[in-house]
Amino acid sequence: MKFTKIGVFIVAVTLIVTAGYAVAGTLDEVRARGYILAGVNGGVAGFSMPDEKGEWKGLDVETAKAISAAVFGDATKVKFSALTAVQRLPALQSKEIDVLCRNTTQTLTRTTTNGLNFVHVNFYDGQAFLVPKKLGVKSAKELDGATVCVLPGTTTELNAADYFRKNNLQWKPVVIENTAELTKAFFAGRCDVYTSDASQLAAHRSTAPRPDDYVLLPEIISKEPLAPVVRHGDDVWYDIVNWTVMALIQAEEFGITSMNVDQMLGSNDPQIKRFLGVTPGLGKALGLDEKWAYNIIKQVGNYGEIYQRNVGPKTPLALDRGLNALWWNGGLMYAAPFR
Repeated sequence: MKFTKIGVFIVAVTLIVTAGYAVAGTLDEVRARGYILAGVNGGVAGFSMPDEKGEWKGLDVETAKAISAAVFGDATKVKFSALTAVQRLPALQSKEIDVLCRNTTQTLTRTTTNGLNFVHVNFYDGQAFLVPKKLGVKSAKELDGATVCVLPGTTTELNAADYFRKNNLQWKPVVIENTAELTKAFFAGRCDVYTSDASQLAAHRSTAPRPDDYVLLPEIISKEPLAPVVRHGDDVWYDIVNWTVMALIQAEEFGITSMNVDQMLGSNDPQIKRFLGVTPGLGKALGLDEKWAYNIIKQVGNYGEIYQRNVGPKTPLALDRGLNALWWNGGLMYAAPFR
């Protein structure tokens, strides 16, 4: 088949427009603004919650800071917006935020109908049930007729409905949009059960007046791969967010920490030299400074460091690594090659 002159012209224009869109996307907007707008959950200890001084803390917060370190060489150039489960996807779609770092589960319809791209998972989770010990319940199959606190507009709500229907159990949902208000309602006794991701339930229990009065039931009823989210159609920004999450994981695989990263600059390992920008190339490929990964690890740390200080065994959440361990330690955390 032969191209006509008009056909060649149309193809050329299409390529120019497409290339221009990729360049003049979120990255340029972020750089022009001078900071990243990140959507987070406003009330989950260990993941995203402001402390008594108003400073945001948590695993998802540090993920956003890592993106800032990659883009600006400064982990502090990020502003956080607390979003409810109902608000979060529309806020991203309408460009109120640049990235959603808010315990959001990747699903087929969210990546298609909603027009969103999920990057590499930063926390593998599953839905569970939290109950007061005084109920004497040992299994979720004993919850027939229970009132259940649940967030609307979430996979949690759908999963709970599926679980109770599948097991021929009756339930009465208590639906409150705000996480903090829903948690208060549960601890005030307005519902028998609180259902959410197991990590969130552990976080909420850690902030209860009497944490030992509550127990997580053994059933995990779903898969909840949680990951940062960006909009469809901006591959440049997607690549940066995606490879930032993988850089956190890869640094842990290499044994590079915030404490030894300067020493690692002198490594003879060609993989580490590429990763830290001593050997140039990876930064240019992403449209970033060659020290983008170095800046992430120096200022934020590797994935293991972030996990341990926010949700690990020595925190109030006391979560074992489990599925979030590196692949060679029985977990699912695995980064693609940095080449």
